Amino acid sequence: MFSHAIGIDPADIDHMGHVNNSVYLRWVQEAVTRYWEKVAPAEAVAAHLWVALNHDISYRKPAFLNDRVVADVIAEQMQGARAFFSTVIRRGEDIVAEVRSIWCCLDSASKRPARLARDVVEKFLAG
Repeated sequence: MFSHAIGIDPADIDHMGHVNNSVYLRWVQEAVTRYWEKVAPAEAVAAHLWVALNHDISYRKPAFLNDRVVADVIAEQMQGARAFFSTVIRRGEDIVAEVRSIWCCLDSASKRPARLARDVVEKFLAG
């Protein structure tokens, strides 16, 4: 599991006084990207990009401006060029949101789907 600390900005707050639902997508993207950058070798990071194909978000509790929030990311599996992630956004012990996402790995030069080398997948899934 990889933990990514999240900063909440005043612009993230909606008219109801809590973090706008759309902000959670940005948080997931940041967390998954940081996870990839941490566990993958530098040459793999340079050679590949990630695009989200699907996000399934379950909102559990609202988050507010001064909350300390963390996204815990788990890369669950790879199928071809697709990666399946689970991200749990927490405020202390409280689960704020749970997100299941599917991402596609792209070759950074051609922008076409690309499979990762086996040794990279092993590090990625073990991260």
